[in-house]
Amino acid sequence: MNAIVDLPKEAQAHVGKNIPIYKERGQREVFCGLTGIIWLHRKIQDAFFLVVGSRTCAHLIQSAAGVMIFAEPRFATAIIDDRDLAGIADAHDELDRVVKALLTRRPDIKMLFLVGSCPSEVIKLDLSRAAQRLNKEMINQCRILSYSGSGIETTFTQGEDACLASLISDTPKQAPAAEQNLLIVGCLPDIVEDQFQRIFNELGIANVSFFPPKSSKQVVEIHSNTQYLLAQPFLAETARLIEERGAKRLSAPFPFGVEGTTAWLKAAANAWGIDESKFDQVTQVRIDRAKKSLARYLPALENKSISFFPDSQLEIPLARFLSKECGMKVLEIGTPYIHKQHLECEFDLLPENIRIVEGQDVEKQLDRCRSDKPDIVVCGLGLANPLESEGITTKWSIELVFSPVHGYEQAADLAELFARPLNRSLKLAA
Repeated sequence: MNAIVDLPKEAQAHVGKNIPIYKERGQREVFCGLTGIIWLHRKIQDAFFLVVGSRTCAHLIQSAAGVMIFAEPRFATAIIDDRDLAGIADAHDELDRVVKALLTRRPDIKMLFLVGSCPSEVIKLDLSRAAQRLNKEMINQCRILSYSGSGIETTFTQGEDACLASLISDTPKQAPAAEQNLLIVGCLPDIVEDQFQRIFNELGIANVSFFPPKSSKQVVEIHSNTQYLLAQPFLAETARLIEERGAKRLSAPFPFGVEGTTAWLKAAANAWGIDESKFDQVTQVRIDRAKKSLARYLPALENKSISFFPDSQLEIPLARFLSKECGMKVLEIGTPYIHKQHLECEFDLLPENIRIVEGQDVEKQLDRCRSDKPDIVVCGLGLANPLESEGITTKWSIELVFSPVHGYEQAADLAELFARPLNRSLKLAA
């Protein structure tokens, strides 16, 4: 490995092991939080997401979702045009008109999110006040909430955090229930949610719910007798609001790979007093099956080097999985933001002296990447093609959020997402 290029001279205090965290500030290369709509609208099945933004916002969502022109998805864009930007039209009146027309045409919508964007931020359109105003008029028809997916305020996955935080704020506070309940927080594909539900049932943890719920009518229990597990590492504001309701977070690694999934489930089992033999009985067959499936991809991954550019906040758990379970050499973990409390168990499992950079100065990170010469780089779409043109194999970070990657059954699928581009590069070089 070549010398590190242009890292800040001072690192933060080491976390647990000898793991310095460098902070970097400069030009960033990340997707905006609007992208989260693509998986959020699939999860909350009677919700509609109305982006208040420009035609660029509309093209982004349409392209990322791959929706056919004649399809009628549950998201759209209320276009801010020149008249709105110039103050000729009253943006609030225009928004009210669009929302009422939408709900008249689509009476099946039971929850409507007004999603802020860069243009709505620029003209200072207060969507939270608009949501309150419209709620009073539509009280018996539809719940109307708002959050910001603006690239000025959010990065790629923070759109989900902002959306779920708005859902928490809109949920009435509840008195503690006599029975303890477990809340799984973060969007998961239905197939993964069903797998986890079966495991919790087999362990004997009966009162389990997932947030966000599939239906706007479903009331999720959040009170002082709630224990919760984060399924995603980018839900800082959502977690804060849940804890304000008295719920307690179960500290665990995130459920990526065999080791992460086992430790994540074990945190819940310990909280419910499930004994070791029962836990092993439920998980061991799944562990063995997952390891067998994972073994197919290890020859393509072992001893290969990898660097992460900051994008999704999944970088640290994924680096742990690839390092410990796939034998990869992690050269740099770039991540947009680090929540130390939520990631403390991940740090315990990382190799010592691994290079972690919080934030980004994209030109300096590109220099380090060229110096390190990793076998594969995980990055956003905007950097992937330029890096590929330089002969550097890349993996789109957005695919790691769109794909089912949590849990035992998906451990091999997660490894394959990294093995596939490496194998492709080998074939092209042959």
